[in-house]
Amino acid sequence: MQFTAKSCDVTTQTTELAVLALRPEQDLQGQSEALNVAANGAIARVLESGDFKAKTGEAFLIPLVDGPAKRILLVGCGDEDNLANLQKCLTAMAASMLKANASNATLYLNELLGDEYLSERAEAVSSAIVHSAYRFDDYKSEPAPASALEEVTLHCDGDNDLLDAALNEGAIIASGVNVARTLGNLPGNVAHPVFLAERAVELAQVHEKLNTKVLGMDEMEALGMGAFISVAKGSTIPGQLIVMEYNNGPEDSAPIALVGKGITFDTGGISLKPGAGMDEMKFDMCGAASVFGTIEAVLDMELPINLVCIVAAAENMPAGNASKPGDIVTTMSGQTVEILNTDAEGRLVLCDALTYTIENFKPAAVVDIATLTGACVIALGHHASGMYSNNEDLADDLLSAGEQTGDRAWRMPLWDIYQQQLNSNFADMGNIGGKEAGSVTAACFLARFVGDTPWAHLDIAGSAWLSGAQKGATGRPVKLLVEWLRNASA
Repeated sequence: MQFTAKSCDVTTQTTELAVLALRPEQDLQGQSEALNVAANGAIARVLESGDFKAKTGEAFLIPLVDGPAKRILLVGCGDEDNLANLQKCLTAMAASMLKANASNATLYLNELLGDEYLSERAEAVSSAIVHSAYRFDDYKSEPAPASALEEVTLHCDGDNDLLDAALNEGAIIASGVNVARTLGNLPGNVAHPVFLAERAVELAQVHEKLNTKVLGMDEMEALGMGAFISVAKGSTIPGQLIVMEYNNGPEDSAPIALVGKGITFDTGGISLKPGAGMDEMKFDMCGAASVFGTIEAVLDMELPINLVCIVAAAENMPAGNASKPGDIVTTMSGQTVEILNTDAEGRLVLCDALTYTIENFKPAAVVDIATLTGACVIALGHHASGMYSNNEDLADDLLSAGEQTGDRAWRMPLWDIYQQQLNSNFADMGNIGGKEAGSVTAACFLARFVGDTPWAHLDIAGSAWLSGAQKGATGRPVKLLVEWLRNASA
């Protein structure tokens, strides 16, 4: 889909679909009045009828009008002017545009975008459209027809080049989100650890600034990754530690590191999960999916930054050689863990991946992303990702990126008092801390493997996918991560 910003003359701009944003009880003036005149008063008649009240997210299609626009889509802005209102309006607009079956559209959104933060809001426009155009029907015998929309023109009175760049970046970021959605939605018999490794290798083949290497089970065993191996060994598909290095910043600059949990299917292992809803455990690799989506967006935007992306990919299966409750393993850090529940496996692959990342790359900061605990869903629901950090500046930057994009996180406590719940009679720690504060103790477990390195943990168990009629991966928190990296590279 192609996006362009330019100053348009309503009276001559031919388009299959003109999209006009309006406020409640707004008088038609300027471009809205010109578009109404060009459509022989069609807009005024709709407003007079009361069929369209311009409430937030309301959309009304006026078909087959005379004039340079074949159809007009009215979009309600409501009375508020904030990010939540903007996103609700753009989501409704994008959905209606795609249903209209137009190959091109011209957007007159002055009332919605305003004069402040115009670039950021233009970026949100293209992002919303690309996000709404997403379909996952690879395994449907009769897929729904793809959207006809190919060209979108945003009318603007400002700097066309600046807004062109914003539209392009919005589309890139949404495409990164869609990459994460697709990886999460793929079935576990397709998107297994080796599949993810192959994708990372292929990505490096088409991007010269990206280098990929993959560590298999033997290499991880040689490094002493006993925790990771304890999870992966029960599957016939070997675990993979995927390492992607992007170097486009100063040579002497320490990289930022992202570490994604990639449990491509989680049965719970010997601590077997209930059968109902287990199909959704293909989404347990959404942390890894978000890392892939983020690195692809960073590559396409060519951000001037050094970035290391690590994916800890494994299946958690209940085989005869799988880990048992009560087993003790030695991590790459040398610390020992008593496995009290094999369904608390994400922290076991992540702890070794964090040790590997910090020892080998000495990152300026490391963020791990994981669908780690059901307890986080209970605490925060599906609206916010849980965020833990040992560094105030890093925490503030991540929270700010979330607020800027609407892909929000909420900071949770990481107090030492919770660490005692991980005590074990037989090892340095247990891998669970009991029923209370489950998301907190999982983060406390990971904190034992990062030392003084600035670190944050994003528990996305509640935000990474939806259940029910809208079941599917959301692609979160790609927007948060890309915004954070973009701010860090500025």
